[in-house]
Amino acid sequence: MFSDQVLLWGLFNLFVLAMLALDLGVFHRQSKEMSFKEAISWSIVWISLAIAFGIGIFYFQGAQTSIEFFTGYLIEYSLSIDNIFVFLLIFTYFNVPLAYRHKVLFWGIIGALVFRSIFIAAGITLIEKFHWMIYLFGIFLILTGIKMALQKDKKIEPEKNPLLKLFRRFIPVTENYERDRFFLKRVGQLFATPLFIALLFVEITDIIFAVDSIPAILAITRDPFIVYTSNVFAILGLRSLYFALAGFMKLFHHLHYGLAFILVFVGCKLALVDIFHIPTLVSLGAILGVLVLSILASLKWPKRTEDIQKTS
Repeated sequence: MFSDQVLLWGLFNLFVLAMLALDLGVFHRQSKEMSFKEAISWSIVWISLAIAFGIGIFYFQGAQTSIEFFTGYLIEYSLSIDNIFVFLLIFTYFNVPLAYRHKVLFWGIIGALVFRSIFIAAGITLIEKFHWMIYLFGIFLILTGIKMALQKDKKIEPEKNPLLKLFRRFIPVTENYERDRFFLKRVGQLFATPLFIALLFVEITDIIFAVDSIPAILAITRDPFIVYTSNVFAILGLRSLYFALAGFMKLFHHLHYGLAFILVFVGCKLALVDIFHIPTLVSLGAILGVLVLSILASLKWPKRTEDIQKTS
């Protein structure tokens, strides 16, 4: 049984590494702007792979585990939409050239996979050893959801970030971009470029969002493999989703209310786990329904032109 689990984890991680190598080594060897058509195509590829993986889980591990995977994947993928808006703000703030954004997101995702793995292991360990932590996770998600619903505009202020201030004390940063390089040497001294600073903030953003999303999926399942794989598929599809939706994010101005509801919903599911059990299939339907309704509401009641200009 143990050897089967090791083989399963090994094969999945080999698949992820192969897909990343194919992405960067074959399809995106040169820095260039990803077209809308290409972004849509890659989004379909990643979603199709996730669906195929979920069907495979259904075949080998049963319907319940498969539903847990799809629910977890939907939670992570929907919450990643909020990441896209922040990524857009980061790229706009640092004026990152369109041709270099794919590379930033690629390496950002590599870091995200590492940090998510650490958070997943820590979260599951805490819940298994200290059951009362599940109530704290639930309350945290409820408060985060309420805060998201009340929050109107996100502002990126890198100059106030303590991590950036600390970084600049040890490594100087060039004033201009040096093609798609993150670091370079001048007169024997190592310099970081603004592109690396943008990558740094992408990583910080993902860590912040992981603090929300990992407890959310733990409300659905505590199977490490399901939690990890659903996270990985959502993260892998994040880059293409960014290029596909970045230009339309302002149209979906009611979407953050739907995401806020999802956080509150899964928070309540965690907090009430020992009192009332919400079936996973019900959770899947509720999350999917809320996402559809929030998108339809955005299209039905579009944002006024003057409001769009204020947030631009």
